[in-house]
Amino acid sequence: MTASAGRNELPARARRKRAGNGAARPDDADEVGLDALVGHAGYAVRRFQIWIFQDFVRTLAAVDIRPTQYSVMTVIGANPGLSQMAVAKRLGIERARLVHLLDSLERRKLVKRIKSKTDRRSHALHLTAQGELSLTKFKQLAAEHERHVEEKIGKANRERLLQILAGFT
Repeated sequence: MTASAGRNELPARARRKRAGNGAARPDDADEVGLDALVGHAGYAVRRFQIWIFQDFVRTLAAVDIRPTQYSVMTVIGANPGLSQMAVAKRLGIERARLVHLLDSLERRKLVKRIKSKTDRRSHALHLTAQGELSLTKFKQLAAEHERHVEEKIGKANRERLLQILAGFT
């Protein structure tokens, strides 16, 4: 057996752990240094966003609603008759993506599109009766998710975070 053949027989994990100088690198993610990332707000916000989304999806898994779907339904529920363009603009969603999202909500009979009386190219968005009932349940679960956020960072920090981020909403 050649030396290179022996090296290739190592498990993939063992091969990945070896640094170029032959020293073993830390295997535990907590031991990996972040260098300048520690001071980057964007990095910290992104990591928190990942945690937030994972908890939201986990908390609302039983009703199969994703964060963007929840946002769209909440805005439509608060503003019946809003156009697709207005929803997309307000939530910062690409129009094409919103169309697919609305298609899926319509298939589930949660949202309906009604042709605009003033603009044939536009649709007014409304929740169906089932959509209104569902949104009530979604909001209860979303409140549970917000309690998880509060448990994670504390009530005062959550309130302060919302104040800081209010300028971006």
